[in-house]
Amino acid sequence: MPKTPAQAAQQELAALNGTLTGPDDPGYEDARAVYNAMIDMRPALIASCTDTDDVRRVIGFARDHQLLLAVRGGGHHGAGLGTCDDGVVLDLSPLKEISVDPKARTVRVGGGCVWGEVDRATNAHGFATPSGIISTTGVGGITLGGGLGHLSRKYGLTIDNLLEADVVLASGEAVRASADENSDLYWAIRGGGGNFGVVTSFLFRLHELSTVVAGPTFWPVDLGTEVLAAYRDFLPSAPRELNGFFMYGSVPPAPPFPEAIQGRKTAAVVWCWAGDDADAAARAMAPLLDVLPEPLLHGPAPMPHPALQSAFDGLYPPGDQWYWRADFVDRIPDEAVALHAKFGADLPTGQSTMHLYPIDGAVHDHAPADTPWSYRESTWASVYAGVDRDPANAELIKRWTVDYFEALHPYSAGGAYVNMMMDEGQERVRASYRDNYARLARIKAAYDPENLFRLNQNIQPAPRPPFEARP
Repeated sequence: MPKTPAQAAQQELAALNGTLTGPDDPGYEDARAVYNAMIDMRPALIASCTDTDDVRRVIGFARDHQLLLAVRGGGHHGAGLGTCDDGVVLDLSPLKEISVDPKARTVRVGGGCVWGEVDRATNAHGFATPSGIISTTGVGGITLGGGLGHLSRKYGLTIDNLLEADVVLASGEAVRASADENSDLYWAIRGGGGNFGVVTSFLFRLHELSTVVAGPTFWPVDLGTEVLAAYRDFLPSAPRELNGFFMYGSVPPAPPFPEAIQGRKTAAVVWCWAGDDADAAARAMAPLLDVLPEPLLHGPAPMPHPALQSAFDGLYPPGDQWYWRADFVDRIPDEAVALHAKFGADLPTGQSTMHLYPIDGAVHDHAPADTPWSYRESTWASVYAGVDRDPANAELIKRWTVDYFEALHPYSAGGAYVNMMMDEGQERVRASYRDNYARLARIKAAYDPENLFRLNQNIQPAPRPPFEARP
């Protein structure tokens, strides 16, 4: 009787420093869980890696046994691309190295870290680097897809601050990718996702930033058309220090929000002023606030950067049902504003939301071909997220998300931020990389010709050119 992958691994991966968990082992149910409870997959083997040698061994095991390989950092991906049925999950979570160099203004981060860990370590020295908006998200997933969040207008995307990475390739070789070493790989991993190898360590540039002025401004949802139109006209001309993403969402049903507005559907802006000058922040926000009715709540206040980064953690804990769709947006005409207001007023659950993240400012300092992240000239990234704790509402939140996306997609730039896409097919991946796809496919063919790393927004290896006939 042939061995199961878990049984074979007990022999072939006996030198592993980490742990192996199969379907018959205690703790398997917890080990296979990912952030999105809508994803319910049963891997044949979960291999938790503690170092680069572990990663090399697990890659070789999956490759040699022709098993599907999923790479999991934080496990946050909406489509569950960090896990699989019947294959191997390479779990990076034990790789927790964080080393801040205040003099060089850099931080080295293990591939299994989540952003909250990094934010706390860098803040202790008065620094920050751009990431996302939920601190439990994995560093690897956000970085390899681009990295869009509160500090983007001031300091760019996460990939714009990535100086080098240590990568284990499909062959098992461990290499360094930087501007000076394997520069083609360095280009590809800054937005090309996990297509090219497993990143065990990142080196990021840091910026002097400890305190931000941040918080939400809520207006009643029936003012959604007015608020979004004013925001659309205001934000692109705001100082780079001011980031503010627009959202439709419900006021969280807990302190510090006033009980009188908890649970209310709203149109909102979530602000982040990159600095501690509250007066400067207020002046920068004033042009929007002055043209709109008085809000239900205007809450920006000075706070440590990690406090902002973790502000959504309690609202969106692991174990909720999630369904996402996304688009890049160049402009928001009045017809699109009206459609947004319609769907925003019909939020199906208290956790469901729509966000418009600004991607101008420092993001525009790079040309579309500088990194795989090709929509540098766009103005926003939209994401529609149906979320709820109850599995009985899974179809409800999925239907709202898809309907919202399909109504607004005709007003989009075509592609989407890959970190916020579901498993939507090859055409959608190509649309999101545009002219950069062909170069990515050539690099993929060089580093992963057999497409071992295919559980991602997959870039298929470019076909090898036929041999030319000898004269």
